[in-house]
Amino acid sequence: MRIPHFFIDRPIFASVISIIFVILGGVAFVRLPVAQYPEIAPPTITVTGQYPGASADVVASTVATPIEQQINGVENMIYMSSNSTGDGRFSISVTFELGTNLDIAQVQVQNRVAIAEPRLPIDVRAIGVTVATSSPDLMMVVHLYSPDRSRNTLFISNFATLEITDTLTRIDGVGSITVFGSRDYAMRIWLDPSRMQTLGLTAGDVVVALQGQNVQVASGVLNQPPMDKSGAFQISVQTLGR
Repeated sequence: MRIPHFFIDRPIFASVISIIFVILGGVAFVRLPVAQYPEIAPPTITVTGQYPGASADVVASTVATPIEQQINGVENMIYMSSNSTGDGRFSISVTFELGTNLDIAQVQVQNRVAIAEPRLPIDVRAIGVTVATSSPDLMMVVHLYSPDRSRNTLFISNFATLEITDTLTRIDGVGSITVFGSRDYAMRIWLDPSRMQTLGLTAGDVVVALQGQNVQVASGVLNQPPMDKSGAFQISVQTLGR
């Protein structure tokens, strides 16, 4: 009973102690690592890419496996999972321990992917391999459809890519947006093996010919310095590309 009476008999001293405790609590509140919504799910880094025309087995063996071999053992990694689909797409999810700095983890994974890139097929390297932070949880799923069935799935997928994805990505708090089953406008060519054998051509020859006819070039500008007599106007030359 002596301690309570000590502060009761000395109110000024008790008030000073209380004020000091309040000040220390306010300073500690700002510096304490307390979050309103603490992280529950482990942080995840996702590696994605595409190998056009390849099956799931080919993607897994020629693309996903070399990348996994390099990423395996990165600092603070818990486990890793990969997924290869029949349309040539692959996704590798690297899960880290709670509290891991995602920025540092992303740089480390990016460095490991850069080591594996020389072993990847040329088509994969040309399209690029993306390394990004992601959350394994889905916040919202939106279904797009045509009520009168006047638009097909190809149009709806292309509309979502051009008009909706960029707008939603700019919203604060949105990390990434995935268009499931996306269908993009492209050109698909079927080759006749008998005709190609007669002409002495291979699939690579056809690809090279298509690439040669699908080039967008910079044609230059007329009357652009340095010239002896520059004209009144500078005209950009436009050519029919692609």
